[in-house]
Amino acid sequence: MKKTGLTIIENEKEITCKPKCSDSMEELGKMDFIFITLKAYSIPGVVKEIAKMFDGNTSVITAYNGIPWWYFFNTGGQFNNYRIKCIDPNNTQWNLITPERIIGCVVYPATEIIRPGVIKHMEGNRFSLGEPSGVQSERISKISKALISAGLKAPIRNNIRKEIWTKLIGNLAFNPLSVITGETLDVLISKKENKDIAYAAMKEASLIMDKLQIPLNISINQRIDGAAKVGSHKTSMLQDYERGKELELDSLVVAVKEIGDLLSIKTPFIDKILYEVKERISKQ
Repeated sequence: MKKTGLTIIENEKEITCKPKCSDSMEELGKMDFIFITLKAYSIPGVVKEIAKMFDGNTSVITAYNGIPWWYFFNTGGQFNNYRIKCIDPNNTQWNLITPERIIGCVVYPATEIIRPGVIKHMEGNRFSLGEPSGVQSERISKISKALISAGLKAPIRNNIRKEIWTKLIGNLAFNPLSVITGETLDVLISKKENKDIAYAAMKEASLIMDKLQIPLNISINQRIDGAAKVGSHKTSMLQDYERGKELELDSLVVAVKEIGDLLSIKTPFIDKILYEVKERISKQ
């Protein structure tokens, strides 16, 4: 990217920009806002470097799929400030980033990495934002306006956890199933056996949501239909699998199982998907 810039392919048109790129956080300096868009499993290993860009007012936007490490921050009740072990096993993120800096973000664009620095954008431009507390703060208004001025949708939500779950309930089924089958979303969902296991896993997740008092405002069938409409799109997990990369299972699947265990909710279909995708990986 230092040499050739960053290229977005959209509607057969290419747009190239040359952002400032560096692997030295000291070179980049202190930041007002930092978007963390790494896969969740990569973050603990780079937190110490990211923290070099913090000053007293730096806000951190977590823009990755699945349950974030800060999920139970100030939620009150029995599990207030519970640390999710599979995502942040040594509390590295909680202690170095600190949950007070966090602005939650749910990312909707469907994209594909053609090669490093070249991204194909299929659809979607919404980046939903939310304070963990649900308040509409000055800082969240500022970053929302910045994203909107760049041509993106950046609504501010008063319950970002609800939106995290609304996206996650599909991803926890479709992403690993796409690896198990090797199929794009449209093909995967067209087969009854895939649709049935996806429905069952999503039903288990909905029971967890209900126990957490998170409403699911669309039916599971509507969520499945919405995924099918994305078309011949390879999920990010399938793209990673085909490239031999580590898969984002902890934040998308294992964390849901961990929370289910915490709430004494059994998840046999989620467990089945997790077992089968790990079997698939072991044979790669």
